[in-house]
Amino acid sequence: MIHKKAKYKKRAAAATALLLALAMTACSQSGQDTPSPTPTRIDTGFVVTGPDSYDSADTAILVEKNAASSSVTFWNLELGRKYTLAVDGTTRLYDKYGESLSMDQIRLGDVVDITFLKAKKHLTTMQLSSQAWSYTDVERYDMDTVRGEVTIGSKTYKLTSNTQYVSDSGLIERMDLNASDVLSFQGIDNQILTVRVEKGHGYLRLTNDENFVGGWIEIGQTQIRRITEDMLVLVPEGSYDVNISHRGGGGIKQVVINRNEETVLDIGDLEIPEPVYGMVLFSLDPSSAELYIDGSLVDPSGPVSLEYGLHQLIARADGYQSVTQYIRVGQESVGINVVLDPNEAGTSPEPTEEPDTEQTTTDYYKIYVDGPEGVEVYFDGNYKGVSPCDFQKTAGTHVITLRKTGYTTRSYTVEVDSEEKDISYSFAELTEKGADDNVTDLWDNILEQIN
Repeated sequence: MIHKKAKYKKRAAAATALLLALAMTACSQSGQDTPSPTPTRIDTGFVVTGPDSYDSADTAILVEKNAASSSVTFWNLELGRKYTLAVDGTTRLYDKYGESLSMDQIRLGDVVDITFLKAKKHLTTMQLSSQAWSYTDVERYDMDTVRGEVTIGSKTYKLTSNTQYVSDSGLIERMDLNASDVLSFQGIDNQILTVRVEKGHGYLRLTNDENFVGGWIEIGQTQIRRITEDMLVLVPEGSYDVNISHRGGGGIKQVVINRNEETVLDIGDLEIPEPVYGMVLFSLDPSSAELYIDGSLVDPSGPVSLEYGLHQLIARADGYQSVTQYIRVGQESVGINVVLDPNEAGTSPEPTEEPDTEQTTTDYYKIYVDGPEGVEVYFDGNYKGVSPCDFQKTAGTHVITLRKTGYTTRSYTVEVDSEEKDISYSFAELTEKGADDNVTDLWDNILEQIN
């Protein structure tokens, strides 16, 4: 009996020991030293980026900064197309020497070296390219759009399909440029990649000018031209003295021309006195040269009676380079010498301005402006009608200006060929004034993150 009790005690002790071991194991599994089950991973799309977080690099042209979407758009030089990357507080911006910049200091049209995460479309770094050369604020250049070349000083560069044209408002077309614009150029090797308008142009319209039609307008040192009815003159932006003259009368007024804006100058208070004439004796070399004054052929063998004021002179002769200049008559008698230089052997005479005579026939080829419809059309500043309209075709480089009340005036520089056929143009619709006034600049918020 005692033996059985001892046996039961041993079994109970073993069971107790087993339960105690199981309890300790359970405690150990619930303790800190035991790994928890691996949770399910959720891809949020967020990537912690930094200066070294990229898998792609490119040399490209910055063509757009979109504040609303916190993104920038580039033009890829190899593929010739655009792509867009996101920017945030981890994006770093540098000049070509590695010094930090703000987004405002990198301009549209800049050639930049960038690094980015291609899959995430995230911009890591953007630096002004050390490969790119630049010319800034160039006033004197020769842009040959037919040959696709620009000559700056003694060097000639190529315009290509990659060349981007920009202004403060964004990308523009090449025909938006005018020969009077001040431009900056950027490129690599012999190719121009960016043409940026630094100083553009506006427009000058005269009002109450009925008494001065046929007279002359001088706008600073930029141009001299005859006053025509309803003219609209393209003028580089800036401040000018405007000299109005006709039949010995007129005066000087000041104007300020703003980019892409129309300035109206009232000349109704200027007076024209009774005409006063001076006698001008011309001496021509060669003596066989023809002489035109204000578009009319005159006989230079004796004194020519001209009203006081400004006049256009054109002299031409076979085998000589023609001369076009302006003369001012302001005294009873004056002598003027005109010398024509011979053409160099083997060269053709340089083109000269045609005498300003009225076209008396309709046997000529035409330029048609088909669109946009309902806008005023000006050809080299002279009013031609409301589109659709047509007028005489003249070969060369010309400016077609489109105007409509309440809309932004636009000008296009066109190359008119000399082929014996009509030519037609259809341009984009004009933009209503104030259409962009509601665009809010959000770059300040982005700059705070970047800086």
